[in-house]
Parts: sequence; C-alpha cells; structure tokens
Amino acid sequence: MKNKKYKVQAIINPVSGVGSKRKIPKMIEDICKEKEHLLTISFTEYIGHASELTRQAVEEGADLIIAVGGDGTVNEIAQAMIHSEATLGIIPKGSGNGLARELHIPMDSKRALEVIVKGHAITIDCCKANDRVFFTTCGVGFDAVVSLKFSGEKKRGSLTYVKNTIGEYLSYKPEAYELLIDNRTIKEKAFLVACSNASQYGNNAYIAPHANIQDGKMDVTILSPFTPLDIPSLAVQLFTKQIDRNSKIKTLTASQVTIIRQKEGLMHLDGEPVMAENRIDISVIPKALKVITPKQVSFTREVRDFFEQVTRFFDKRLPYIFR
Repeated sequence: MKNKKYKVQAIINPVSGVGSKRKIPKMIEDICKEKEHLLTISFTEYIGHASELTRQAVEEGADLIIAVGGDGTVNEIAQAMIHSEATLGIIPKGSGNGLARELHIPMDSKRALEVIVKGHAITIDCCKANDRVFFTTCGVGFDAVVSLKFSGEKKRGSLTYVKNTIGEYLSYKPEAYELLIDNRTIKEKAFLVACSNASQYGNNAYIAPHANIQDGKMDVTILSPFTPLDIPSLAVQLFTKQIDRNSKIKTLTASQVTIIRQKEGLMHLDGEPVMAENRIDISVIPKALKVITPKQVSFTREVRDFFEQVTRFFDKRLPYIFR
C-alpha cells in the first residue's frame, strides 16, 4: 500500500470476531486516510454476499481487496478475484484461518494490517473440485465428517478439533475409493482422502506438510484405517508437520485427481462441509490469485509456533479433549 494511491475495498464479516464492527474498520480507515487511498468498507449480510461485493469491487477497478473474516469469508472473496488485477489482503478473524496461516499472515489484526501496508504480493494457485473453488484443502471421508461437526461448535480451535476428531472416530467407518491420480489408478479403503493445495487445514493442522501453494500441483493424502492406539501419534504428528512419516499415511503429488466413491456424500472445501456427488474431479488452477504476505518470516517465530503446537497436547487443558 505504499508509494501509490490505491482504490481499496474492505469486506468484513461482522460476526467473525470482537472488533470486526468497530476497531478493525477504524484501523483500516486511519491507514487509508494517511496514505490518501480511496476506501470503501462493506459488511457481509448473508452467505455468498462477500463474493457479490468482491465481483462488484473488481468491476469497479479495486486495486486492493481486504478480507476480514474466517476461512469461509476469505474463500468467498478470493474465488471472485481469480485472475483479476486486484490483490487480496487478509486480516484473519476466524477459528481455523487456514490460508492466512499458510501464508504466514499474523493472527493479530494490527500486525496483519501492517503486512498489508508493506504490500509484498505473491501469486498463488487455487484448485477446483467439481467446479467449486478451494485454496487450501478439500477432502472426503473422515475429515469431511469432522468439518461438519466442527462447523457447529461454539468454541473452536485446535483442542476442539482434536476432541471432535476423537469423538467421530468411535462411530466412523472407512469407505472404499477409486482414485485416478494423473495417469495412475488406486483403489483404497480409506479413512480420508485429502487433496491439498496448501499444507494445512487450518489451526496449524498439517495434513500435507510438503504441499506448496505456488507449484501448480496438489498433494494427495490417503489415511488408511487405524486403531485407537494410533490416535496419539497421528494427533501429535498432524500438529507438528510430521504426519507424512506415519505408516498409515500415503502421499502423492498430482495436477489432476478424480475421487470415485459408492455414493454421494460430504466433502469439505477449505474446512466448509458441502454435499458432493459420488465422482469428484479435482484440478489445479496455477497462478490464480495475487495475495499480500510477509516478505520475510523469522526463523524464531517459526520455531516458537512449532513448540506451541507441541505443548498444546501436554498442558493442563489436555483433559478437555476427552470431555
């Protein structure tokens, strides 16, 4: 946002966190006034409204669109910006914040806005699953069921996610899948199949630790049926970027994936559960979106975040998972 006067559109989900209606708009207004940018602020009112507002902003020549909200809001805004000239800035205010975390955007609103002001932009890929756009992950099976349960929780976060994962495990039965991965056919009975443009679901849960959001490929993760004894190691590895080392996990890289199952059912896109057909065709859209990220991520911060995730499993709140 420096060295140029921008036409800025801020799109805010007013139910996505304390301060979304007052503090954050004021912060954006102050910085845009200081930089003499032309600013419009809009609040979403219903599902799909963020996409409508974004399309209008793009048509009117917005240079920068600031998304204030969680993964659902960011997805709606970003998909309406694909291959446009506008650049996305993110102020994360959700529970998972998958894309923001993947791009190392601070969870603190003031620091996230400081990143936007510095204006370092990169171009990232996105993916389509039966014409539905996602930016981080999509999946079928167990993780889609967990996403449905998680979406209805009042309290969200890593511990809630793990609690729901353990709870749903007790009643979930693996499904049979036929996977067409580029030119390869795989038949598997699996707990889940995840296709990842980014490395994590959100909440720093890394389902595909080596996925690269800029490489024109997606990582396909297949989790084989597992026993209760496998849960502790899977849970810790999920939050410490080590899950690909687990013997129950298979990981492949592809640009085209087709998932065929016996009947239609749940699928999740960037953590949002939706119903989908029994055949799901997934592809990568390379270089789809310009988004502002930190120019540098400090090694100290990366190490600190890593150990914070490890200690989540061993602090005094751990028994909450089993309530």
